[in-house]
Amino acid sequence: MKILVTGATGYIGKRLIPILADQGHHIVCAVRDTLRAEKSYIEDEDIDVIEADFLNPDTLKNIPDDIDVAFYLIHSMSNTSKDFETLEERCAINFKKRLEQTHVKQVIYLSGITNEEELSKHLRSRKNVEEHLSSSKYALTIFKAGIIVGSGSSSFEIIRDLVEKLPFMVAPKWLHTKSQPIAVRDVLRFLIRSVGREDLYNKSFDIFGPETLTYKDMLLQFAEVRGLKRYILTVPVMTPRLSSYWLYFVTSTSYKLAVSLVDSMKVQIIGKPSDINKTLDVQPICYQEAVKLAFEKIEQNSIISSWKDSMVSSGRLRTHMDRYINVPKYGCFKDYKERKVTDIKKTLDKIWSIGGTNGWYYGNFLWKVRGYLDKLFGGIGLRRGRTSPTELDAGDALDFWRVIFADKSKKRLLLYAEMRLPGEAWLEFKIEDGLLKQTATFRPRGLWGRLYWFSVLPFHGFIFKGMINKLVDVAS
Repeated sequence: MKILVTGATGYIGKRLIPILADQGHHIVCAVRDTLRAEKSYIEDEDIDVIEADFLNPDTLKNIPDDIDVAFYLIHSMSNTSKDFETLEERCAINFKKRLEQTHVKQVIYLSGITNEEELSKHLRSRKNVEEHLSSSKYALTIFKAGIIVGSGSSSFEIIRDLVEKLPFMVAPKWLHTKSQPIAVRDVLRFLIRSVGREDLYNKSFDIFGPETLTYKDMLLQFAEVRGLKRYILTVPVMTPRLSSYWLYFVTSTSYKLAVSLVDSMKVQIIGKPSDINKTLDVQPICYQEAVKLAFEKIEQNSIISSWKDSMVSSGRLRTHMDRYINVPKYGCFKDYKERKVTDIKKTLDKIWSIGGTNGWYYGNFLWKVRGYLDKLFGGIGLRRGRTSPTELDAGDALDFWRVIFADKSKKRLLLYAEMRLPGEAWLEFKIEDGLLKQTATFRPRGLWGRLYWFSVLPFHGFIFKGMINKLVDVAS
């Protein structure tokens, strides 16, 4: 079959595509920015990569007419709490109009469980999208999932942050909210096994794990898997705003995303039973088993996708990355350094391993201080880390940077700053003619931008010098 996958660079899409391709399907990956498409997709003759922005109907002409099945995996096109409902609705309407012009027989939509009368903004938006996707021209199959647990998922990483950093937690009362978490591998099984199933046409199913747990239960069971003893005290006086700040300062989430999460966590997520498990022969695993399997992936350095690499975790970058790939030359301040490279492969490996748990090779304490200050002023800080300890691709999050260009064969890595700044900043590593060329570029915004640059200039002098020396193994 020819299958269209939207949200191809997202958490579920990046895991779904390789499985569908292995089953012999021809895949059409729809991405807003081709720079973020996996290199393996572009090199695979059974995978087509097209650029399609569902907020821009003109770009949807790139979707071929001869598709058989389409996956709708577009969620949260903006990380602001005010406009995502409108944006998601527009995306769904534009998707439906274009798909009705094709030969598609089935559209499969991954939504969220929406069985409560009072829904959070995100779940209300999911339900609204379901209604807008319904069509007389194609069959719609809807799977409504509970909290998804897997390496790199937002719920998994946030719980991990809380459990591993806080031996004792004073937490909001919404920790008693009940849900039915489901492993990401089970979600993928449901999606894949539904392809072409006419008995699932124009039907909706809740998919969830075998246990009903509170968020407190999940935190304590997560701690048990990790061999940690944790104590949790819930208090009724913590307001939604305080709850959001609590999540924001302790975990890797942004404040705006924390607000949305707190809004969702107050709503009970309990699925309606059906025969879908038997129909598709899927028996979801329990929560602790899902956590154990997630850590197996982490320990093997084989995390396929992470929510942190989604633009929803972005502090600044909102549009196509090609806007940022050409570093400006005029009206900028630059810190340029170069060193002779004795071992190109070793230096490239170091560059590609920078950040995260490896740190920045020099002045790590100051990098951490900058991260704390960023968090203090509403930025993303350093807590996002990196998905893989050794690999980088365009679109990846890297502490408070975003990877704009990464090509080892061309010996170039370009990062764009997503921390709070009175301007824009780039950091580039490039090896040419046996020299490592390291350039920090800052384009100031107004007087404050210029004052900022001169205030940090003394620190740049030895931090960037020490970093490039470490990258080429020169004594500082």
